[in-house]
Amino acid sequence: MQLRSALLAATVLAMPFAASAQPVTGLYVGAGVGVNITQQENVKNLSAPVAFPLSAGISTVGSLKGGTGFAGVVSVGWGFGNGLRAEIEGNYRNNDLDGFNNSAAVGGISGGSKEQKFGAMANVLYDFNGLTPWVVPYVGAGVGWLGLSEKYHASNFSANTNTFGTFAPGSVSVSGQDTTSSFAYQAILGAAFPIVPGLAATAEYRFLGTTGNRSYSGTATATNTAGVTRTAATNLSLGPTYNHAILVGLRYNFGVAPPPPPAPAAVPAPAPTRSYLVFFDWDKATLTDRARQIIKEAADNSTKVQYTRIEVNGYTDTSGTPKYNQGLSVRRAKAVQAELIKDGVPQNAIAIQGFGDTHLLVPTGPGVREPQNRRVEIIIR
Repeated sequence: MQLRSALLAATVLAMPFAASAQPVTGLYVGAGVGVNITQQENVKNLSAPVAFPLSAGISTVGSLKGGTGFAGVVSVGWGFGNGLRAEIEGNYRNNDLDGFNNSAAVGGISGGSKEQKFGAMANVLYDFNGLTPWVVPYVGAGVGWLGLSEKYHASNFSANTNTFGTFAPGSVSVSGQDTTSSFAYQAILGAAFPIVPGLAATAEYRFLGTTGNRSYSGTATATNTAGVTRTAATNLSLGPTYNHAILVGLRYNFGVAPPPPPAPAAVPAPAPTRSYLVFFDWDKATLTDRARQIIKEAADNSTKVQYTRIEVNGYTDTSGTPKYNQGLSVRRAKAVQAELIKDGVPQNAIAIQGFGDTHLLVPTGPGVREPQNRRVEIIIR
């Protein structure tokens, strides 16, 4: 139970850092490395004709033991956006096949082979998108042409006298290095793990096989008990090769669009301002009953909104001198401020200012007693 909880927690923590799986679209490239396991290979024939002085020879059949070696692949392909992909692959494998198991009359053989495989394959694959956001399994198959290089050796052939006539008993060894080619086919089973948009880690199993027999030329060397040595051409014939590769790698898809940038955070609209007008009698800075009602309404409403400041601006008409009007506008603003404080508005929230006979509500000439211009404006921001 603790293990399940730990795995669940690790998965939840890792999810924000993993890219979501996206279908492969357009051009992509990939590469992988790993191990290649070659099955036992059938020896169809290993021949060593020798003549001294009579014509004679040896041949054997059996198998070469399988081995484990290196495997690497590179690929370039195209994704159709619906899970289907097509690619061209270049590959390389090498294995040491140590030991002959021979079943013919000639016995006691020791030796082995170093085998290299290289070629090109055309693959078709299908991605199972949408199963999970962090892994995409896929399957595929391919066909192509494979070059097979064989470096082999065998020695300690034991044979009776009749095998070599007057040349035996003695010893025979064979060796060779040759390259041939064959039609090849493969099956692929893998999974992709998204890292960032376009880039994914891959893990794969690949089965690779060839068709038909392969033949490699070489040289046989025979030595009799008198130390006389003779050489002749030899031939190693092998059956198909079957390989199992386990690979890890990376794949990059050039066609994946980066995720859209996050939407900018919505800027809250500025809170609407509220404005109240308090009017005064001519040449007065005292409040009327109606003025106190308006101020009380403004004070009450200020408690219902989240304000940043309350502005109290005083004004006059043009009937006085500019200097006198400036002072009168300030006195009117202070009268309104005092009433707001009385009605519960904090003093430090109120900013007062007098504008005199500027900013007229009703435009007039100088010396005009206009009631609409004798005012204080309360602005709640």
